[in-house]
Amino acid sequence: MNTSSIKNFDELPLFLNAQLVSRTLGVSPSSAYELLHEDGFPSLRIGSRLVVPKEQFRLWVERQTGGAHEE
Repeated sequence: MNTSSIKNFDELPLFLNAQLVSRTLGVSPSSAYELLHEDGFPSLRIGSRLVVPKEQFRLWVERQTGGAHEE
């Protein structure tokens, strides 16, 4: 299993690509690409690229875990 190389939410850029989603969640790149195409995941198409707004990603994680974000 991959481990996350991201240690702090503030380290993330405003938009995450599949590679960053993969590294942040500690999943394989293919799993990240699948996630970017799932209904309910906050991806945004810009040209041929799919990206995820940082804040929407954080909110999605909160919804998936059933908890509130604590800092």
